[in-house]
Amino acid sequence: MKFIDQMDITGKKLLFRVDFNVPQDGTKITDDNRIRAAIPTLKYALDQGAAIILCAHLGKPKGKVVPELSLASVADRTAELLGVPVPLAPDTVGEGAIKMAAALQPGQAMMLENLRFDPMETGKTEADRGDFGKKLAALADIYVNDAFGVAHRANASVVDVPKHAAQCCAGFLLKRELEYLGDALSDPRRPYVCVSGGAKVSTKLGILNNLLGKVDDIIIGGAMANTFLLAKGHEVGNSLVEKDLVSAAVEIMDKAESLGSNLHLPVDFKYAASPDAQEAIGVCAADAIPADAVVLDIGPDSIAAFVKILSVAKTIVWNGPMGMFETPAFSSGSLDVCRAIAGLDDATTIVGGGDTDAVVHLLHLADEFSFISTGGGSFLEFLEGKELPAFKALKECVNK
Repeated sequence: MKFIDQMDITGKKLLFRVDFNVPQDGTKITDDNRIRAAIPTLKYALDQGAAIILCAHLGKPKGKVVPELSLASVADRTAELLGVPVPLAPDTVGEGAIKMAAALQPGQAMMLENLRFDPMETGKTEADRGDFGKKLAALADIYVNDAFGVAHRANASVVDVPKHAAQCCAGFLLKRELEYLGDALSDPRRPYVCVSGGAKVSTKLGILNNLLGKVDDIIIGGAMANTFLLAKGHEVGNSLVEKDLVSAAVEIMDKAESLGSNLHLPVDFKYAASPDAQEAIGVCAADAIPADAVVLDIGPDSIAAFVKILSVAKTIVWNGPMGMFETPAFSSGSLDVCRAIAGLDDATTIVGGGDTDAVVHLLHLADEFSFISTGGGSFLEFLEGKELPAFKALKECVNK
């Protein structure tokens, strides 16, 4: 795979696949972090005398033009951050976009309209995606993928454009993801700790299985811990649990022991009568959860135990909150774990996943982490050891 700083891009037109799928309130962007993350690569390209054509998606328009999901506000915000005009094309590969791309001069930028307005972008098969990728590739001299957030998706703009582009490379954002996540998997400093939380074991099975034997410690929190407690023979009251995955949880615990990874479960919880509760009834031990209780956060003893493990770690990968942090009464576990990781001076600390990012940004601690991944599904699949479609396509493009 090649990176943008290994390419001669002066005077060339570059088609950038970026991940600008930002949250909006109406047409007002409420979090522009994904746009900001791509700016260094885009500025580099402009400074090198390239013309840049940006392509991205927003929301799920399902192959139809949905005016509320236009990239107009995204183009405006990109222009503000980039310091150059970023006009929005009226379409993706239609006459309007083709004319604008043809007229684009070195040092100029433009953005195509929402890729997902065309049903071929998200086609399940190559036949479903048709010639959309070929038409996108025809707009530029070089294709640059800097969208880790969609690296796990076999979309036309991710896997088909590289087949038709004369040259391909990855941007700096993709490079940083590869460096940090790649090192975490292949060459971590030790002790190496994985913190896994969130609601479901089902979404983390791949990661847990891949990291067992590679990490020194795995900390499990959130509702997914309930399935492990059930597997150990504890009752979990009315708490969220995946009963069909109890046997999988047993296998993971057995595998952890045989491969030398220490698996840590909560020893206590804050609980309430329902998931909608705004206040905790109290704290209970993990082996004494009341029959009518719903556990919504890890308790103080669990926090202390987890923080102690984290305090000596040299590499930490964190995905998933420790509880229902959106409700203040059940946020202590997630917030205290976040503060503990952020406070480490001599550790490589990596965060990934939307809910986990939200905890970090809630505390305004993003700058205290070594790296915050821009991928959700991509982050998970990379840690599962899978080759992401975007990386495969870029490698094949270089080798063709």
